[in-house]
Amino acid sequence: MEDAPIIRLKNLSKRFQLAKKEIVALQNITMDIAQGSIVGIIGKSGAGKSTLLRCINKLEIPTSGDVFFENQNLTKASPNLLRHIRHEIGMIFQHFNLLARRTVLENVMLPLEIAAYPKENIVSRARECLQLVGLSDRETAYPKELSGGQKQRVAIARALASEAKVLLCDEATSALDPETTAEILHLLKNLNKNLGITIVLITHEINVIRDICDYVFVMDHGHIVEQGIIENIFASPTHEITRSFIKSIVNSKIPEVIKTLLVPQPEGSNFDIVLRLVFTGGSAEKPIISDFIRHYGTDINIAAGYLDHIGQSTFGTLIVTLPNEEQTVRNATEFLSARGVKTETLGFIPRND
Repeated sequence: MEDAPIIRLKNLSKRFQLAKKEIVALQNITMDIAQGSIVGIIGKSGAGKSTLLRCINKLEIPTSGDVFFENQNLTKASPNLLRHIRHEIGMIFQHFNLLARRTVLENVMLPLEIAAYPKENIVSRARECLQLVGLSDRETAYPKELSGGQKQRVAIARALASEAKVLLCDEATSALDPETTAEILHLLKNLNKNLGITIVLITHEINVIRDICDYVFVMDHGHIVEQGIIENIFASPTHEITRSFIKSIVNSKIPEVIKTLLVPQPEGSNFDIVLRLVFTGGSAEKPIISDFIRHYGTDINIAAGYLDHIGQSTFGTLIVTLPNEEQTVRNATEFLSARGVKTETLGFIPRND
């Protein structure tokens, strides 16, 4: 029997009244979050991500539906039970929310003081958490003396202080540069691995989802429009929103000479089709392209190739062009699909005869 999810949402909806207009932020959201997982929730601005996250710990009260934490229904919990459970759900914000007049150590001590943690253990527990995030040497510093990455590390230590079982991360890396983002994501992965802590991370950055998550939910206009194991979502996105996120990564790796010529539809007969081929598992180890060329006598021109490490899998990706002829394209897609290669049409470019 599978373990029950640590967090379960059932038919969750949230509506706001704005002047005379009703805003539907969430509509019938149902999701399970497994204990010890790293789950990403991605969507564009206004998709409902932050509202969803705040409903999980009841900072927002759902209009309808239920939120369960370890099989306890938070929507029906007493104030005392809810207060206790909130100590087990840490939250990390985009802009850190540190108290300027408190030192690093005192900021981490704050949730312990609120939770009536044994006074004699507060300092040692706060120092333990600072050690976990690599900031033992900055405990007497004030937030203004820290870099953005260090501030976020303090925020993570503070969220961990009351021995949280879940970390809710609200755009936790959006205010950071790429190098610091990578460091924070590496820290979160280590905390997940070493402490078994469950991480729920909302973001609009697909790179963050790719680098850290096991499972992803894609949101659009208050709905979950796609969900799945991260490797499957990246290999075979089904919803246009998901494809647009993933395409932003792919487009950054398309050679400029092709990108500048790329059009969504062929503008005549003298065009080549541009495909993205994704090789996973055994297909990455076979000479599939050369086999196709020998079998059909049709050239496939390789424009770019690269590797992506997503979840526990390595993806080999090729950007290729071939004549935009109906039979040729059908032969290629059927041949590749039969050998486990995913194909995606990126567009068309004029043929260089």
